[in-house]
Amino acid sequence: MSESATSQASYLTQEAYDRLLSELEHLSTEGRSDISKRIEAARDEGDLKENGGYHAAKEEQGKMEARIRQLQGLLENAIVGETPPDDGIVEPGMVVTVETGGEEMTFLLGSREIGTDDVDVYSEKSPIGQAVMGAKAGDQVSYTAPNGKQFQVKILKAVPFGA
Repeated sequence: MSESATSQASYLTQEAYDRLLSELEHLSTEGRSDISKRIEAARDEGDLKENGGYHAAKEEQGKMEARIRQLQGLLENAIVGETPPDDGIVEPGMVVTVETGGEEMTFLLGSREIGTDDVDVYSEKSPIGQAVMGAKAGDQVSYTAPNGKQFQVKILKAVPFGA
């Protein structure tokens, strides 16, 4: 996989991919149909300037279309259920254990859409995700959190998710 494809790709479990694909299909079909009917019904009520139902439906339509675009981009560039090599190098699909601030922390590096209860999920595009990407056990990396604080992280281990 090329570097540009990897930087745009997100790791998804097969279960997460199927769930998101189902959501996309629902929003693209019944969701669009339902919102169109609601907009038309609200439009038939008269004056659009003071029609709260119409404006609410149009706003919901905008949010739904944004979610559709988000899902399309995510699914189009997803790495689905591929188990990365068990070589200890951090990449999407790996469960990473790090030490930061004297505390041990374990997380899955992948799309936050995975939503697993087994382990926290951090996006590979997040500050910590970007910092640990490509590192291996024993490496020390740093990242700047959204609040501006700098954190040192030592990679303890990285194993494929589900291994």
